Amino acid sequence: MGNTDTPPAPTRTGWASLRDLNSYQWFVFAVAAIAWMADCMDQQLFNLARQTSLTDLLGGPTAEKAAVTFWATTATSVFLIGWATGGLVFGMYGDRIGRVKTLTYTILLYSIFTGLSALSQGPVDYCAYRFLTGLGVGGVFAAAVALLAETMPSHARPFTLGLMQALSAVGNCTAALLFITLGLLELNGHLDALKGVGLSAWRVLFLIGIAPAVLVVFIQRRLQEPESWRAAKAAADAGTGKKLGSYGDLFGGGWVTRHALLGMLLAFVGVVGLWGIAFFSVDLTQRIFTATFSAEAAAQGLSGKPADDYIAGQRVIWAGVTSLAINVGAFFGMSGFSWLATRIGRRPAFALTLLAAAGSVALVFTQMQTRTDIIWMNVLMGVCMLALFGGYAVYLPELFPTRLRATGTSFCYNVGRFIAASGPLLLGYLTTTVFAAASEGGAYPDRPFRYAGLAMCSIFALGLVVLPFLPETKDKPLPE
Repeated sequence: MGNTDTPPAPTRTGWASLRDLNSYQWFVFAVAAIAWMADCMDQQLFNLARQTSLTDLLGGPTAEKAAVTFWATTATSVFLIGWATGGLVFGMYGDRIGRVKTLTYTILLYSIFTGLSALSQGPVDYCAYRFLTGLGVGGVFAAAVALLAETMPSHARPFTLGLMQALSAVGNCTAALLFITLGLLELNGHLDALKGVGLSAWRVLFLIGIAPAVLVVFIQRRLQEPESWRAAKAAADAGTGKKLGSYGDLFGGGWVTRHALLGMLLAFVGVVGLWGIAFFSVDLTQRIFTATFSAEAAAQGLSGKPADDYIAGQRVIWAGVTSLAINVGAFFGMSGFSWLATRIGRRPAFALTLLAAAGSVALVFTQMQTRTDIIWMNVLMGVCMLALFGGYAVYLPELFPTRLRATGTSFCYNVGRFIAASGPLLLGYLTTTVFAAASEGGAYPDRPFRYAGLAMCSIFALGLVVLPFLPETKDKPLPE
């Protein structure tokens, strides 16, 4: 039974509308959600292992901190450029060859090159693998949300899209738990056999990233293209309809072009906020507590290697806790946006979320001091910051017709990453140059990072400027 199987007439609203879905629609949801969860897991493996892996590749404990910082920000920027490139290319092919085929190719791409990252011998090839992984990562989102948006009944659409985006937090939490577990196993000597063949904990992490490729088997067996896409494809092939996946049409003027440009600016704000600021709260945590961990080791009478192991273990644990806290909050923020947007509208929901995101990021980067702060402040930031991405999943597919839905959605969600790729570099520049003197000779190593993060919060104002020029799509059908 395919996606022609229709649900009964809708009698439910809100989250209860999910009870109207038939078995095939639930299958489509499961595939799209797992594909995006696994995608986000692979992204997060990199975020967590970035400092550890590049320190190792640059010489281990003797690596210069400045070199590690440079390559960490460079690798992040290269990854974002690959993500944006893949988004533009595979977004177009999502309309031209279909959502299902595109989803298949992009899953294979990000899985294989995440695994190959484990073979890196230096920062240059490490960055190359990051770029190639980014190509696949960038293509998944538009194909998944277009597939879901076109398969689901309209009354359930915002809730399935919001839940799919919310479940990405499960992928991120899985990555954090893997990072903590493997890091502690390595510190306690349980990975010595693997290290003997060159597999340190971060390399094992990247090898695990190959696992999502298994999902392709299930995609190929049962998943079908949505009826609306098949109809648009048939019309285009017969010469009675317009071309699918055309950037010429997307930028040919009119309302579609306006939606593409304004949607891109709205998504750009969230991308910079997340990848240029929020995800660096893990690095901020480690900067704040390195001195604390050292003092605790001394208080326990530890010195030499035992002290180093204690400090390293605490850094691993609390980097993982920071990531978990953000993603626990993210689940509730992204799913909550669907509820908010169906009640007050898409634009008002975005306005409230942008203000909350700016406030929560500023709170983390100025006030986080204790281990308790790490938990509750990062949960709060996850709710507020990641709610924007729940909004993108719900709103962006509603801005474009079927023949340009994946192209337009991917353009909005990904092209801003070319510009956003400068976010980590700007944060690094502000930290090491503009606000470097704030550390007072190294006495306060966290201050430059705090000031830099606070300065970059101004990006959220751009979203508020863009919103009035975008349409309100609440209770409206997908455009054609």
